[in-house]
Amino acid sequence: MPIFRNVVSFQKHFVAKETDIYIASIPKTGSTWLKSLLYSIVNRSNQAISESPLLTHHPQQLVYSLETDIYSEAFDYPRPHHLDELVSPRLLSTHVPYTSLPESIKTSDCRILYICRNPFDTLVSSYHFHIAYIKNFINKEDLVIPSFEDTFEDFCEGIILFGPFFEHVLGYWKMSLEQPDKVLFLKYEDLKEDPAYHLKRVADFIGMSFSPQEESEGVIKQIVDLCSIKTMKELDVNKNGVINKFFEKKSYFRKGEIGDWTNHFTPSMVERMTKLMEEKLEGTGLSFKLLA
Repeated sequence: MPIFRNVVSFQKHFVAKETDIYIASIPKTGSTWLKSLLYSIVNRSNQAISESPLLTHHPQQLVYSLETDIYSEAFDYPRPHHLDELVSPRLLSTHVPYTSLPESIKTSDCRILYICRNPFDTLVSSYHFHIAYIKNFINKEDLVIPSFEDTFEDFCEGIILFGPFFEHVLGYWKMSLEQPDKVLFLKYEDLKEDPAYHLKRVADFIGMSFSPQEESEGVIKQIVDLCSIKTMKELDVNKNGVINKFFEKKSYFRKGEIGDWTNHFTPSMVERMTKLMEEKLEGTGLSFKLLA
């Protein structure tokens, strides 16, 4: 698959900078939302919220993915000819597991924001995203829609893009405990519950804290409102067109709910996923909220 070639190129050639800020995640866990939040935090001093590029650009076009944008031949919107053309701090993203990151990222003083989501909703979101891709970009005569049951089985067996869910999450979780100044671990469910609080956490972590004046002027609320899935879904720029020739822009904004898995999982699936989650997370100190 082309994505694996992209990852190998990323691993071989990428050189991190001390000022870099990375968003890391397994796919479909809230990284698009976090991209919009991070971009807004970093650029708030030189761009009024009412004039934010997020109003005219998809978040994926403002925070580049290393393996699907920078090191991909499929990239189809303007990008720097070289990473050094990006202003500091460079805002970049990856779905690569921590153990597979280039050594320069691991050893530099860069910052990593890791966002995860409970495995139930992650699976459902991934399934719908995949179906949207298949229906729009696979030749009709080759069209085969995978069942949710088969997708569930693959997920439980760890047969998913960028590696098994729990190993991916726990790799970054461990590093967030060992190097809290380098890796900030975020949960999608926590962001949904109190976005303003976690927006401040992110700002503090990257060294761009909100001032008392900004807080009193409502800057945090403005960013939260701008980046909400409700706002993002309604923007024309996110309704039409594709990202990198393959992914519809609107497919990045589906429901954004906690607990949508209850509309898809059978009782036996719930039992199996719950058992798997308990086994994988036992003794790690990590847990997930499954319902709103």
